[in-house]
Amino acid sequence: MTRLVTVKVTVLVGGVGGAKFLQGARERFGSTPFPEATGDPGEHSVTAVVNVGDDAWMHGVRICPDLDTCMYTLGGGIDPERGWGRAGETWHAKEELAAYGADPDWFGLGDRDLATHLIRTQMLAAGYPLTEVTAALCNRWRPGVRLLPASDTRHETHVVIADDDGDRAGDAAGDGIRKRAIHFEEWWVRYRADVPTFGFAQVGSGPDGTGRAEATPAVLSAIEEADVVFLAPSNPIVSVGAVLSVGGIRGALRRTSAKVVGVSPVIGGAPLRGMADRCLDVVGLETSAQAIGAHFGARSGNGLLDGWLVAEEDADTAVDGVPVAAVPLLMTTPTHTAAMIDAGLELVGLA
Repeated sequence: MTRLVTVKVTVLVGGVGGAKFLQGARERFGSTPFPEATGDPGEHSVTAVVNVGDDAWMHGVRICPDLDTCMYTLGGGIDPERGWGRAGETWHAKEELAAYGADPDWFGLGDRDLATHLIRTQMLAAGYPLTEVTAALCNRWRPGVRLLPASDTRHETHVVIADDDGDRAGDAAGDGIRKRAIHFEEWWVRYRADVPTFGFAQVGSGPDGTGRAEATPAVLSAIEEADVVFLAPSNPIVSVGAVLSVGGIRGALRRTSAKVVGVSPVIGGAPLRGMADRCLDVVGLETSAQAIGAHFGARSGNGLLDGWLVAEEDADTAVDGVPVAAVPLLMTTPTHTAAMIDAGLELVGLA
């Protein structure tokens, strides 16, 4: 197989699955020298455009779960058992907050992790954009991959659920069910996605005052100047989907001369991890490589994909206008993931 000598790779990612995919990309293309977020990242460069839909204010600090999961994983500080949070974590602050009866009591802040959130919050309060804050945090962790938040402005994923209290929202849909919206983290962590759910919405604050977050110039350049763009095997609705809903990103993917390769987040009708099936069910999509590939669609039509990687168990998948390859998708090691990436490059004629 002929390998690309000089290549710029951009990956749209969420949390745990996205971080593991980035480990494989770093294995395949090499580590990008620091600085990660400014200047020329080098010939062999991997840039991650990271979901900010899970970001939230908790106990007065700004938490960016997917950015932190990528940073800790690539920097060697992740808890390997959970796949999120810091290794060697302690929970004294969480215990003290509980003793005060502080809300939210369903979200746990680890002591080591809290330091990251405090630095981020201080820098944001001082006027630094999230892109620069992330670069400063990466100065410690040296992830070897350029981590870019999908937007510097608020773009939180909220979830519409049934309102048991009956006093927080009207019956706007006319279906006799009163509803309310909660932050995605509450739906995911507190309720484990196990409540009557009607949809997802992005709550943002765009620079023009319209309420829609916009992609940063760095994100748009990373997509438009790439040789290949991967959609990581992250949740297609609330991770990759939330990234795609940021203003400018879908258009940049349509314009770029790069090949766009998606990686299925399901194997044989089951998600690789997490509760992606629940999210798919909410929006009326089947949990299958076929349905998700069709949801992203072919770039030759009105969609995004030039290639679609699926698991060997899903070898019969066919998506109109999109070449499909069936390969092992379990990201057991960075080497295995790098082989998956090579298969994606070969599928679109880049290897």
